[in-house]
Amino acid sequence: MLEKLKEILGKVLPEVDMSAVTEQTRLVEELGFDSLAMMMMAMELEQAFNFQFTEFVRFETVGDVCGYLESRI
Repeated sequence: MLEKLKEILGKVLPEVDMSAVTEQTRLVEELGFDSLAMMMMAMELEQAFNFQFTEFVRFETVGDVCGYLESRI
């Protein structure tokens, strides 16, 4: 799941080197995510995993996103 998510994150923030990203990597503080990047990530996740967010979910780390996806698919 982590590798697939890193591909998606790379689409959202192509200027960020994803090779050092781990599940503990913080989206805002370390990768520089802002509200637009979060929205873009949500859209990419919905398309890649064929689901729709139906509620607000607060992701702080890459691991948070992985855990959420694993619970959904």
